[in-house]
Amino acid sequence: MAEYLIIGNGVAATGCIEGIRSIDTEGSVTVISAEPYPVYSRPLISYYLEGKTDTERMNYRPADFYEKNKVKLIFGRAEKLDTKKSTVTLSDKTKLSFDKLCLCTGSSPFVPKFEGLDTVEKRFTFMTLDDSLALEKALTEKSRVLIIGAGLIGLKCAEGIKDRVGSVTVCDLADRVLSSILDSDCAAVMQKHLEKNGISFLLGDTAVRFEGNKAFMKSGAEVDFDILVLAVGVRAETALAVQAGCEVNRGIIINEKMQTTQEGIFAAGDCSEGYDSSTDTRRVLAILPNAYMQGRTAGINMAGGDASITDAIPMNSIGFFGLHCATAGAYPEDSEITEEKGEDSIRRLYIKDGRLAGYMIIGDVNRAGVYTSLVREKTPVDTLNKAELLRSPSLAVFSADTRKQKLGGAV
Repeated sequence: MAEYLIIGNGVAATGCIEGIRSIDTEGSVTVISAEPYPVYSRPLISYYLEGKTDTERMNYRPADFYEKNKVKLIFGRAEKLDTKKSTVTLSDKTKLSFDKLCLCTGSSPFVPKFEGLDTVEKRFTFMTLDDSLALEKALTEKSRVLIIGAGLIGLKCAEGIKDRVGSVTVCDLADRVLSSILDSDCAAVMQKHLEKNGISFLLGDTAVRFEGNKAFMKSGAEVDFDILVLAVGVRAETALAVQAGCEVNRGIIINEKMQTTQEGIFAAGDCSEGYDSSTDTRRVLAILPNAYMQGRTAGINMAGGDASITDAIPMNSIGFFGLHCATAGAYPEDSEITEEKGEDSIRRLYIKDGRLAGYMIIGDVNRAGVYTSLVREKTPVDTLNKAELLRSPSLAVFSADTRKQKLGGAV
C-alpha cells in the first residue's frame, strides 16, 4: 500500500488529496498542517473582520472531509526532508516516511528590513486566519491604521477593517493600486472607488523607518498611526525543496505534471513555479484556482494516473466595497487595446497577434469567464464577433460552427 505525504493544508493540498483518491482509494494519505485548523479559504479572512462570515463558514471542505478521504491530519511543522531515507522530520522530532511527496507549502509574508520596525508594538501581517484574529484583538473604533502595500492583500485588509477603525491609510512605492494586475487607467477607477469608501492613499511613497507609532516616509512625510499592517508581498516557501535538492527559482520548479526535479516529489500551489501559457514563461501563479488544479494534477500523478496542465494563466476575480474586478492573461505593451468606459467602470481587452492576450474589467464582471476561456484557448479573434465580444461576452461571440462544437452539436 502506497504512502502519500502532503506538506501543507491549503487549497493545493485539498486538490492533491482529491486527486489521489480519484485513483487510489486505499493508499495511506498523511497531511502535515502548520496551521492548527482544517483547510479554510484564506481569501475570506477579510470578510471575517467585516462580520460577513465566521470561522465555521470559512471552511473549504465539510467537517468530515479528512475522515471520508481516509486522511491522517497532523498539526505540526515540517523542518527536515531526507530524500535518501524518504522521511520528513517535524519540529517535535516526529519522523514520517513516504513513497510519494507533495510540497504544498504555500508562501509567507515578505517583510522588508525597515529601520526601527521592532519599535512598533502593534504590527501585523495579513495572510492567515491567525493574522486576522490577532489584528481583530488590536482594533478599536479610534485606531489609525497604516497599511504598507496597495496590492490584493493590503486592500482586502483595508476593506475588512474600515468600518471598525478611525482611519485607514495605504501606502505603496508603486504609483497605483493593484499594480501587479491593473494598468494605470484601470487602477485609477478602482482607487477612486476606494477613496469614496474612506480609504486614503500615499502612492509612489513608502515608509523607510519607524519610531514607535510614527512612520518616516521616503518623500519626507511623517505618518502617525496606532496599528501597522505589513502587506508588501509574499515569498514562496521553498526551504524544504532546497533541502531535497529540487531546482528552485522564485518557486519550486515543476513540469506540466507537477513533478519537481527530484523523482517522487511533486509541488503545487503558491510555492511552485510552473508554465504560464499566456506569456510562454515560467512563473509563480499564486491564485486559488490554479492552486487547486495543480494540487489535483499532482495527486493524480502521484497515484499512478496521467494528468497535466499546459494552459495555466494568471487570473484574478476580486471586489472592494461592491465594485468588482476581473483580470486574466498578459498585457503586452504593443497590444491593440479595445475598450469601453463608464464613469465607474472599464472593460479593456488586449489583443496581440490576432488573439486575446488578456483583459481587465472593473464593474460588470458577469461572463468574464468567456474572456478567460479565449485567453486560455488562444482563440483567433478574427473568428469572433468583435462588437459582441466587447459589449456582452457569451457564446454568441463564436461562429455557428464553434458554438455547435462547444455545445456538443446543439445550436
